[in-house]
Amino acid sequence: MAHHVSKAHFSRLVERALAELPGQFADFLEEVPVEIRDRSTPRQRKSVGLGHDELLMGLYHGRPLTERSVEHSGIMPDVIYVFQEDVELASDSEDDLVEQVRITVLHEIGHHFGLKEDDLDDLGYG
Repeated sequence: MAHHVSKAHFSRLVERALAELPGQFADFLEEVPVEIRDRSTPRQRKSVGLGHDELLMGLYHGRPLTERSVEHSGIMPDVIYVFQEDVELASDSEDDLVEQVRITVLHEIGHHFGLKEDDLDDLGYG
């Protein structure tokens, strides 16, 4: 069963996950906003190959650091989305929610650093 919380409480959980990042990673994320949205859009789910009834807890939109060059100046800035409703649906308790938020945030940050889905699965952030 889903564990629902207020928007303010969920936002604090995301902030906590970000605050726990080691400094060497946090420095690279200063200009990557993390936005909390209620739910993903059909277009966002389709962009990662998910159907309308599948959960999407987070999404990194941008160009990973490993793929950047000077030729990429002037592109739209990166952003990480965390989708509250789907994270809540995947959580059965407060502890579960805290862990799922942490995993989702780390998963999307991993994409920013160029990690692929298999890499993230191997690290336990799949």
